[in-house]
Amino acid sequence: MEAYAPDDPASHAFRGRTERNAVMFGRPGHLYVYFTYGMHFCMNVVTGQRDEGSAVLLRAGEPLEGIDGMRDRRGRSSLHELCSGPAKLCQAFGVDRRMDGWDLVHGSEMWFLEGEPVAAVSGPRVGIRVGLDRPWRFRAVGSSFVSRARAAG
Repeated sequence: MEAYAPDDPASHAFRGRTERNAVMFGRPGHLYVYFTYGMHFCMNVVTGQRDEGSAVLLRAGEPLEGIDGMRDRRGRSSLHELCSGPAKLCQAFGVDRRMDGWDLVHGSEMWFLEGEPVAAVSGPRVGIRVGLDRPWRFRAVGSSFVSRARAAG
């Protein structure tokens, strides 16, 4: 996952509230979904206080349940290819703009479950050109279910 704060030039909230990013300025625990490159959806979880504009991009995940459905939606069979990037994660879960604003804490369509704490490391975020000084990409130590790393150079 990657964190984005209101004063972060890489954040969709950096220039203020728009129709597209309005969910980012709402209550924490809601899903912010956007369409990018004219072909992919990405999903974030709102993390800041109301009117703040903070979120965390969900970059990848380890499939644990519903794997057959993920394989059907992705057209891939390899477990490691199902959710190994933000757009792949959305496609595997069937996430699109209709889900923008869903409540992930109290909702009935999609939600987070409490899990065990994991050790995490941070590093540079991926796919941005500004805000590279913030090591706000986080991944579980030792997990092979991560999205690509930043290219060297």
